[in-house]
Amino acid sequence: MLVEWDWWTVEFEDAHTGAVGVLVGGGEPGPAYFDVGSGSDVPSTTHWSAYDGQVGRPRAEALRAVCACGWRGAAEYPLDWATVGDQPLYEADVDLTGPLADWNAHLSLVRDQAVPLPEPLAALLAETTEQLTATTEDAPLIALRAAGMLERIAARVGREAAGALADDGVSAEAVAAGLGTTRSKALILLLRGRD
Repeated sequence: MLVEWDWWTVEFEDAHTGAVGVLVGGGEPGPAYFDVGSGSDVPSTTHWSAYDGQVGRPRAEALRAVCACGWRGAAEYPLDWATVGDQPLYEADVDLTGPLADWNAHLSLVRDQAVPLPEPLAALLAETTEQLTATTEDAPLIALRAAGMLERIAARVGREAAGALADDGVSAEAVAAGLGTTRSKALILLLRGRD
């Protein structure tokens, strides 16, 4: 099932993308389908706003935060259908601050478990980001060249670091926790380090 994610961070990429999850009957329903007439392709979505109970789709009872890593927020935020009325959910004034705050709290825990960057390195990365952003506005071709150089530097250094970790026998689980990513992504990094 393809999940449509609402939130994303540069720090954790797609390992911890977040979304508003839907609860129906105490569980997460499958995708909501849209009847577009005849044909073999029936569009579907998992975006929370599609669960409005119209045209045979499930009707969301509550919302909660979900993360690509499999984490699910414990707090449930009931939908007030008396306030929503007959309007589609995407047009309703639904408060999503609770699920977003829960996902951000989850990210804080992931961040706390990840290996911290030394302050000089974190400052250098922040300064590089600012410089590239400013250059993109003034001279996009120069910014693109610099971004390409950074990608190549990062790939080389990443392979060397992953190779050193693999040589030291560091497990994929330890790498995943240290980077705030999934075990499968950590394993791929370790394998690339052996190339």
